[in-house]
Amino acid sequence: MQTNQHTTAMASRLQEVFLDGTWIANTNYKDQIQKVNWEQAIQKIENLNSIAALTYHINYYLAGLLDAFDSGELKISDKYSFDLPPVNDAADWDLLVFKFLSNAEQFCKCIAMMTDDMLQKPFIDEKYGTYQRNIEGVIEHSYYHLGQITLINKLLQK
Repeated sequence: MQTNQHTTAMASRLQEVFLDGTWIANTNYKDQIQKVNWEQAIQKIENLNSIAALTYHINYYLAGLLDAFDSGELKISDKYSFDLPPVNDAADWDLLVFKFLSNAEQFCKCIAMMTDDMLQKPFIDEKYGTYQRNIEGVIEHSYYHLGQITLINKLLQK
């Protein structure tokens, strides 16, 4: 019998960091990125990434992993993960936020639908490790950048 107890728990953790949680960081991406306007989102503070760049960065991986789930091929590369297209107005920012939230929701759903057996299988190629390793990496990576976004938001409010 196939179960999905572990994948359901992982999907819940992803849902928490991206869309509606407050347990670990007392916030989430949706809360943080919806509270800034496009001008704040692109504002650079010293040598920090902008909120828009960090949002693009995490979305780049979500979109790439969703594509890999469908195609069986990993087509993304770290070197392109910060190649944010210009955000020139509110419509550009709103589109980035929409894409991010849509991909985050879809990613959570995909993980929730996996069986626990899938977690120990190689992710695309054995060199990338298992599905579990990669999903846990997404969670950890996402919290890392959520912390940055939260701090940048606080600096913008000064």
